[in-house]
Amino acid sequence: MSLPSSSRHIRWFREIRIEDIPLVGGKNASLGEMIRELSAKGVKVPDGFAVTAEGYRHFMDVTGLTGRIRQILEGLDTHRIDNLQRRGREVRHAILGTPLPPDLEEEILEAYASMNGEGDLPADVAVRSSATAEDLPDASFAGQQETYLNVQGSASLLEHCRRSFASLFTDRAISYRADRGYDQSQIALSIGVQRMVRSDLGSAGVMFTIDTETGFPDAVLINASYGLGENVVLGSVNPDEYCVFKPTLLQGFSPILQKRLGSKEFKLIYDTGGGKMVRNVPVSPGDRGSFALDDDAILQLARWACVIEDHYSAKRGQRVPMDIEWARDGRTGELFIVQARPETVQSVRNREVIETFRLKERGTVLTTGRSVGEKIASGPVRVVKSVEFLREFRDGEILVADKTDPDWEPVMKKAAAIVTNRGGRTCHAAIVSRELGLPAIVGTEHGTEILQEGRTVTVSCAEGETGLVYEGGLAFEVERTSIKDLARPRTRVMLNLANPGEAFALSFLPNDGVGLARMEFIINTFIKVHPLALLNFQRMEDQAAKAEIERITAGYEDKAAFFVDHLARGIAMLAAAFHPKDVILRLSDFKSNEYANLIGGRAYEPVEENPMIGFRGASRYSHPRYRDGFALECQAVRRVREEMGLRNLKIMVPFCRTVEEGLRVQEEMATHGLRRGENGLEIYVMCEIPSNVILAAEFAAIFDGFSIGSNDLTQLILGVDRDSEIVAPIFDERNAAVKAMISQVIRVCRERGCKIGICGQAPSDYPEFAQFLVEEGIDSISLNPDTVLKTTLAILEAERGPVGARGVS
Repeated sequence: MSLPSSSRHIRWFREIRIEDIPLVGGKNASLGEMIRELSAKGVKVPDGFAVTAEGYRHFMDVTGLTGRIRQILEGLDTHRIDNLQRRGREVRHAILGTPLPPDLEEEILEAYASMNGEGDLPADVAVRSSATAEDLPDASFAGQQETYLNVQGSASLLEHCRRSFASLFTDRAISYRADRGYDQSQIALSIGVQRMVRSDLGSAGVMFTIDTETGFPDAVLINASYGLGENVVLGSVNPDEYCVFKPTLLQGFSPILQKRLGSKEFKLIYDTGGGKMVRNVPVSPGDRGSFALDDDAILQLARWACVIEDHYSAKRGQRVPMDIEWARDGRTGELFIVQARPETVQSVRNREVIETFRLKERGTVLTTGRSVGEKIASGPVRVVKSVEFLREFRDGEILVADKTDPDWEPVMKKAAAIVTNRGGRTCHAAIVSRELGLPAIVGTEHGTEILQEGRTVTVSCAEGETGLVYEGGLAFEVERTSIKDLARPRTRVMLNLANPGEAFALSFLPNDGVGLARMEFIINTFIKVHPLALLNFQRMEDQAAKAEIERITAGYEDKAAFFVDHLARGIAMLAAAFHPKDVILRLSDFKSNEYANLIGGRAYEPVEENPMIGFRGASRYSHPRYRDGFALECQAVRRVREEMGLRNLKIMVPFCRTVEEGLRVQEEMATHGLRRGENGLEIYVMCEIPSNVILAAEFAAIFDGFSIGSNDLTQLILGVDRDSEIVAPIFDERNAAVKAMISQVIRVCRERGCKIGICGQAPSDYPEFAQFLVEEGIDSISLNPDTVLKTTLAILEAERGPVGARGVS
């Protein structure tokens, strides 16, 4: 059935463009723009119509509400919660008690009648408020007006249209506009009436075309849960979270960098009685333990997100990161986009000043969750169980709640930090906290039970993706550094990294890539299980370890697949964060006692008197005692390079004692699809044993480059156990013998045209050591992130000197 033409106060989405924001508000203008311009590119958007802002003004003027509202809001004081609540309530009651003009009612019902429902039933629609000042690049108005789902029938539609008009004057909307200088009488509201997607039978959520915490621009972040999407938007559940890398996605690869399983406790479904439109019901344990989206759907949504971002960026002549809501119909499996708006926090962040928060001391961790922002704050806890207790909140307290919703916003801006039981990184609490510049931790599950009223705590969101609440008021520091005019040295300055959760944030440091990515950190932190215990899971005799592995790998029938999946994703986060710059991944460099400490590891590891120079590094990879475990490492690396397309990932072999050993390792890698030179694969070797220096020319013939590990090299040159407190004072990378060996290997590499860098601790600790390396002509220096700016200045100074100028080509 063809849809009718527009009337005086009605516009069909297919007739609307983004330029029509003054007429239909940001939300409706965006829906119309996508239907008109992106349908041909495969993006699906449910159809519907808009009641225009002129329809709202017509309602206000004909009924005399304009003057009445102006009187009610005269003398408004948004900083007095009781004053705000009283005036807001009066305005809403005035609107809800006033019928719509007959001509406006007729136009709405005529348009609605043309939207066919199933059988003889009226169409089920979403009624969405679309204010004329919302979804602008400089103002998000996140959740300021209401959305009503599963509205059916003429009477219900008219009632919810009036409710939508009233929601222009919720307490949070009035406060938001007043605090930002918007004239309350100049704002109008359009209503979107959109056909429902039956995601109550499927899944729904939110996605951003930018990392919401760091502003990393090349990621699509997707949150997903079962049922209608309001639970994700409002933070009523802890959703699944997926992260997709845009550049290689658009090249045809499948770069799902992260998949985090959320608890997804409830789902919002259609109500079949009791007068309500929707209701929450528990999710079954089986569904809670499964992802709400399969990989194909994740990748499809991410591709659509890129299409939408590209379109809006082209319209504005600059990159416009987007905040998008999606839904999947449970009957057909079809995916739809139901909203899209510009992201308004990270996209306008000043990148010329790097602000770093660091704890100066540690304390007892009380609870953890997903970190929002990269800041630290401390203060007394205020547990707020419902909206009526908000008036008790005091400036500078830590707001602790089950979740927040838009009614809480006037109080949220008084908080030092926010902690919630529920919600993901795209929920209401997270979005508003970012906009206010507050640290927040969402999804703690039991924060309201664990954190006691009045107790002083420290909220730290400066330690990666996991936010931590510490007992007590811990000391912390804030360092602000301008990088606007920082020159780049000729010597490449790279980073030493371990934690994938910090990679996106650290990518904004001035750098030339990653000189050392530590695989063992990913294994120890995110996998925790010995790879051979996973491969031999069914034959394990240690029942306690077997039960723990079963718990950790829940959802994985193939336990080895758990190792490959989690290792690949951790590596991929590091490689994606710095793409297309080199990221050099060191293969696992645990010592036998460290491998034994992994769950199930003791059955597979020898007991050695001196594991520092025992069964470690290259010796393990082709040895029968570990070969099968090394195969899993290779599978993970190959997945990152070949399936995700992150071919900037290079491989580094640690503790390679002989040239023959280096050849054996490469042969083993080749059997798993990692052949040196194939698809640009480069293989480096750690230079950390005297034999690596003495036979540098021979090693250079079979490897693409060296990275000096100054810690082990110093230990073995001086014969010092660096873990022994008795002889520890002798350990010093600046010793003349160590420097002589380093000079020698740099010289050989330069003669052979072989790359050489350093990833040891010394350049991070001693700027003068970095200057020595520059003078010797090293290609790259890899540093701990907190020393990058300081050491870069030292390198620039060395390159300006007469000796440095000779040493660097």
